Amino acid sequence: MAGGKETPRQKMIGMMYLVLTALLALQVNSAILLKFQFLDQSLMGVNGKTVSDNAGVLSNIKSAVDKGGNRSTDTRVLKSAQEIRQQTSELVTYIRGLREQLITKTGGVSEDDPNQYANPSGEDHVAMLMIGAANKRNGAAYELKDKLNNYAKFLNEYNPNMPDQLAYDGKEDPVAKNDKTQRNKDFAELNFGETPMVAALAVLAQKENEVLKYEADALQELARRVGADIIKFEKIFAMARAESKTVAAGTKYKADMFIAASSDAITPKMSFQGKPIRVENGMGQVEFTAAASNYDAEGNSKQSWKGQVTINQNGRDTTFTVQEEYIVAKPVIQVQSAAVQALYFQCANELNIQVPALGAIYDPSFSASGGSAIKGAKKGLVTIIPNSTEVTINVSSGGNAIGSERFKVRPIPKPELVPLVNGRPIDVKRGVPAQSIRAVEIQAVADEGFKQLLPNEARYRVTKWRAYLVRNNSPIDQGEFNGPSANLTSFAAKASKGDRVVIEVLDVKRLNYRGEAVDAKTGGESNFIVPLN
Repeated sequence: MAGGKETPRQKMIGMMYLVLTALLALQVNSAILLKFQFLDQSLMGVNGKTVSDNAGVLSNIKSAVDKGGNRSTDTRVLKSAQEIRQQTSELVTYIRGLREQLITKTGGVSEDDPNQYANPSGEDHVAMLMIGAANKRNGAAYELKDKLNNYAKFLNEYNPNMPDQLAYDGKEDPVAKNDKTQRNKDFAELNFGETPMVAALAVLAQKENEVLKYEADALQELARRVGADIIKFEKIFAMARAESKTVAAGTKYKADMFIAASSDAITPKMSFQGKPIRVENGMGQVEFTAAASNYDAEGNSKQSWKGQVTINQNGRDTTFTVQEEYIVAKPVIQVQSAAVQALYFQCANELNIQVPALGAIYDPSFSASGGSAIKGAKKGLVTIIPNSTEVTINVSSGGNAIGSERFKVRPIPKPELVPLVNGRPIDVKRGVPAQSIRAVEIQAVADEGFKQLLPNEARYRVTKWRAYLVRNNSPIDQGEFNGPSANLTSFAAKASKGDRVVIEVLDVKRLNYRGEAVDAKTGGESNFIVPLN
């Protein structure tokens, strides 16, 4: 694939060849088969345009020869161009015939989808057609190799950049020669051995592309000899084509700026907002981040941009101005959460913040005023820990500010204390038999709504409490306990009918999302009386 200075399109084809070579080394699955099919379709699309372009160059040569009076030197150039076109056409027809054979032998196109192949793999059929029976090497790929290399020798006379051959064995291929598993293969095995049908089609498309590329170079050189490469324009228009006239703030606005009479033979100079921009295939690449400060009632802001296209026409620069309008749409922030109306103070409130207008390019980051923001593992997930009565969450995407959302912060609901004696709630009216008061537990029960919204924050535990055995108005025994439960057998041994046990809760903790125990305020009574009978 050696050559002189390549056009951007030719460089793109070179990159696609490298991708094709890399894919051939991978284990094949359905996703890779689709990529092969995409490469093949892309290459064949380029090939179709190149065939048309090359035919146009030949037509220009013939026209230039006619206008020049059919001079003998010009006539010889035309004859050479016609011979090149004929040889190329025959080789391309042969390659496309191989394509049709591969498709037919593997079952043709799918009955369910005419854009898909019935058997995109079909490695055995590829090997039989292109390589042949084992050890005989009589497949079509060997004939293809000869035709490609004979074409290279033929075209070398007209194109100084033409390599000596177009079909390489592994030890000669610039990519395969560095791979010890590939460099010992011949051309047929290297390109079609253990190769899915769609990959074989892509290989053929790439070889066809090389043929057409070198033909184009040769025809352009012949065209220069008769002046057919002089470009004349009847009408020239400066135009722009945007991917979309409506874009969301924070996303990329993209447009192609070009002249309608664009040709590969000229390279116009283009600028956007007074600065030069990249020009590829006659089209300037305009790209900037859309932004707006004011929006109308529907959330849209009308904007515009200007660019310049300069071409050299008859030795004189001519500049055209392009002005394009577009609309910036205000992105809508969607917040999904069970507690979206308000957040809980010093709790881990998990939110799912999405901006549908940004689609796949949404790359969010978050900050918070009145609290802290912790980015989640998935796109759009964020945990907010408020430390004030109001929190403002700021949303950005790819470093561009999108907007803010404000939330009220509610206090954590207080848990209810529930004492249990022998596993049952206290019956104040009936009391508990004096000798039966043994197992006592104090439960801290979270508010049901809070528990459903933030279960990791609604974990309470009584950590300290005190109990008194009281007769008349005087305590006759007491104990202090750590943890929610205790055994009061010592009280039962001393208790008499008419005594009472007084319980005083001293400390309650809440286990937060970090697993840290923090102080918790309780609601209702924190002292309880258990009558003994």
